Amino acid sequence: MLPSPLTIDVRQGAISSLGAVLADRRIATEGRVAVAVGPGQGAQIAAGLDLPNCEVFRVENGSIDVATELGKKLRSGHYEAVAGIGGGKTIDVTKFAASMAGIPMVAVATNLAHDGIASPTASLEHESGKGTYGVGMPIAVVIDVDYVRAAPQRLVRSGIGDAISNFSAIADWELAGREQGEPVDGMAVTFARVAAEALLHRTDSVESQEFLTVLAEALVLSGMAMSVAGSSRPASGGCHEVLHAIDQLFPGTSNHGELAGIGALFTYFLRQKYLGEGERRMRDIRACLLRHELPILPGDVGLDEEAFARAVAYAPSTRPGRYTILEHLALADDEIRRSVGEYVETLGR
Repeated sequence: MLPSPLTIDVRQGAISSLGAVLADRRIATEGRVAVAVGPGQGAQIAAGLDLPNCEVFRVENGSIDVATELGKKLRSGHYEAVAGIGGGKTIDVTKFAASMAGIPMVAVATNLAHDGIASPTASLEHESGKGTYGVGMPIAVVIDVDYVRAAPQRLVRSGIGDAISNFSAIADWELAGREQGEPVDGMAVTFARVAAEALLHRTDSVESQEFLTVLAEALVLSGMAMSVAGSSRPASGGCHEVLHAIDQLFPGTSNHGELAGIGALFTYFLRQKYLGEGERRMRDIRACLLRHELPILPGDVGLDEEAFARAVAYAPSTRPGRYTILEHLALADDEIRRSVGEYVETLGR
């Protein structure tokens, strides 16, 4: 079956379908396909593929330079399709390279750390930090639960934080619609909200195969929401401005999903404090993060209140032109510091 516009295979043993997808003659008439593998389980997976004309490229990091170089190789080699096998960095590099080469791409995720698996964006490192680039959406997504189980649990749990942060992103988008007249796509909002709702009140955890399946589907659905919207709007608001600020000011602090969860909880605290709305959602998000052993306070990821306040103040500059609760409130530095202190006092109890 031709994977169009998006085929999703999430199950135990799903990796067995990859060869069939890449060998589909409606994608690769001559069978010239490439596989990009990350430093983790990617090489092991690639070695087991029954693709005689497949060439394997190693992706050493998630930089724009590596992605550009891979794109040149894919283009000069006249490949008909490429699969990116690994974590988020490998998949983002491969998405960018595939778009550069003008060929379809299959995403094969070995962990569920964030919602970039099926999104139309790639987050890549450069000399000044990280940048987000528009790319083609994968034509198929393959997530083998057996390989996900083998990934570090902290990475798997962090995907929960990224999916739950959709609530904050949606609230920010709707705020921009009311205050700035920004168009809000109802279908994109529905996809993003359903993805977050699927996880919010579940009592099982990443040890459960059923939970991993729901998490994988939620992250893919978030990517589809972004594709429908034509931007990251339904899954990235003030929550992600905060995480990008932390990444830029204090690189290596924590991973994407953990910071997205903290960002979502803090921006809901601001919404409740200054707008008098969203308290129940804030409490539900806090309970969900704690249930899955995810950080909720700056100190949980090694930041003191002053550093976190600095990141909040810097956050709007990471997404110029995006209107969120942070831009709406436009708090002065001293008020940000007071709000961070109250956040830690109120939600740390």
